[in-house]
Amino acid sequence: MPAYIHGFGAHLPARIVTNTDIADRIGKTADWIEKACGIRERRWTEPEISVADLAVAAAQNCIENIGQQEIGLIIVASGSAPGGFPGPATEVALKLGCAAVPAIDLPMASAGSLFGMVMASQMCQQYRDILVIGAEKMSSVLQVGGAPDPNTEILFGDGAGAVLISSRPGRWRILDSALHSDAIFRDRLSFDWHSPLKMDGLTVILQASRKLPAVIEEVLTRQNIVTTDVAAFLMHQANQNLLIRVAKTLGVGEDRFYLNIAKYGNTSSASMLIAAAEWAESNPHPSSPIVFAAFGAGFHWGALVAGDDTALG
Repeated sequence: MPAYIHGFGAHLPARIVTNTDIADRIGKTADWIEKACGIRERRWTEPEISVADLAVAAAQNCIENIGQQEIGLIIVASGSAPGGFPGPATEVALKLGCAAVPAIDLPMASAGSLFGMVMASQMCQQYRDILVIGAEKMSSVLQVGGAPDPNTEILFGDGAGAVLISSRPGRWRILDSALHSDAIFRDRLSFDWHSPLKMDGLTVILQASRKLPAVIEEVLTRQNIVTTDVAAFLMHQANQNLLIRVAKTLGVGEDRFYLNIAKYGNTSSASMLIAAAEWAESNPHPSSPIVFAAFGAGFHWGALVAGDDTALG
């Protein structure tokens, strides 16, 4: 049975942290930071704001954007939610007025919202309208242990994105998806709340630059879609240089890749849905097909392709 994407929502904290704001602290210049990752600024929330608070704000924006009233299941993806249980999903459900609605936590960094979308596409026949939220407070992660690491301090921001996936016909029909995991390199990007974030940037970039094009080609080939026919690639905003490299590997112009990392930094599992929400808002009648893809700690990666249902018939 088909599953459909109905719309998106997003929330970004008001506080803007520029490269100049952090340059002296990490012993670098603002220009060096931008050249290294393509980021000019990022959003960091206030200490009292939680991952659940960010998730609720994005969910409310999504619900308002599409006029949705009923929610059958909530999935919250976050790699930065505090450890322990329960996770933020039940708090999000309560604050949305969905206290009796099942709520699932996906404690996954970067690729969590993509995995959540694929899960929702498989579960919406039973639960009908599923709200998938990616929410991250990466500024809290950066504060754990020791002196700031320039390689991570420059990258991360806070924010949340949301999408509604339903068995009811909607704007885009989900055509195909693929998910993968490989634990061989799991120690190259990891965090446990007891020590600073560990990131072997070279390994992460190398693996992502190989695996992202491959998984995108995997889903497109099965659907007989060529990369140049894709209207937009809505990716996890990990590193601008990485995304440009993926575009070149696929033989696609950079203009097909929606990029907002310069404004928000890497917001981990929130970034792909924030990008999708902005893209949809700036394109009232967006073309299709569209591709979602993400790569993150685990390593976990995947892709999803969706098409305009009015065109697909």
